[in-house]
Amino acid sequence: MTTPAPSNTAAVLALVAQDMNDVDQVISHRLASGVPLVSEVSKYIISSGGKRLRPVLLLLICGALGYTGPQRHNLAAVVEFIHTATLLHDDVVDESTLRRGRPTANESFGNPASVLVGDFLYSRAFQMMVDAQDMRIMQILSDATNVIAEGEVMQLMNMHDASLNEAGYLQVIRSKTAKLFEASARLGAVLAQSAPDIEAARAEYGQALGTAFQVIDDVLDYDGNAAEMGKNLGDDLREGKVTLPLIAAMQKGSAAQKQLIQDAVEHGNLDRLDDILHIVKSTGALDVTRALAAEEAQRAIRAAQKLPANPYSEGLLQLAAQLLDRRA
Repeated sequence: MTTPAPSNTAAVLALVAQDMNDVDQVISHRLASGVPLVSEVSKYIISSGGKRLRPVLLLLICGALGYTGPQRHNLAAVVEFIHTATLLHDDVVDESTLRRGRPTANESFGNPASVLVGDFLYSRAFQMMVDAQDMRIMQILSDATNVIAEGEVMQLMNMHDASLNEAGYLQVIRSKTAKLFEASARLGAVLAQSAPDIEAARAEYGQALGTAFQVIDDVLDYDGNAAEMGKNLGDDLREGKVTLPLIAAMQKGSAAQKQLIQDAVEHGNLDRLDDILHIVKSTGALDVTRALAAEEAQRAIRAAQKLPANPYSEGLLQLAAQLLDRRA
């Protein structure tokens, strides 16, 4: 296979559209609860939009490797539940009020409901894992959930720490974000009963794709379209998160520019947010960040090129290539 030219993400999603309809049926069924507030909050956040890349990734891997069994729908729903639970908890920790252009669940229902419904989704996901009756699947998902939690704690510890470097930044995003991408891709290979080297290559694809996805997300926090993203520019800085655009800007900027960013990070002083946005753009920090995303996308493409040639593996190539054109 050759590296594909970027095209519309919708064409990739169309490959698994029917499967995603079946996943939606599983999600709807498994969200049922005798406690009305549980169902209300769960449905509120799951229906809030997004491309659902993690279940899509699992389904594309299954398609590329020829697995058509029903567990692909069950486990795709599991990874979506785990992801949704992390969003509910994240928004509480970050005190977020807006996600994808509408109020967050914690803004609409309160912090206690968001935390407890997130717990419900985690526990429901583990119930569904048991349905697969496969200890390897249980291991992958339980390990991933644990690593994600560690990543959340690492990010909390790094809040307002202007000394965070690129290695520390990558450690957080590979735990907090990329791990569930990695697990989703690995699960597709396990369901297809792939050889260990194939499973490892699929996991590498997922990790690289998830890393690139988060790095581009961090670019968009300083150079995106607020209306399209459904959140405000500079939200990461408001929350005290030190991401690669800020790390690179402090490395490349003047002493005065570095001090300005450092003060904003450490003390939460956002009076000069516009100046910081200018520094991030003028120092080339966004170019540094996009270059890292491009490296990760290319790593994903190399891993995908080891798959049999078929429309699903081509879709995986396109998914990686298109990340670099992401705008929201």
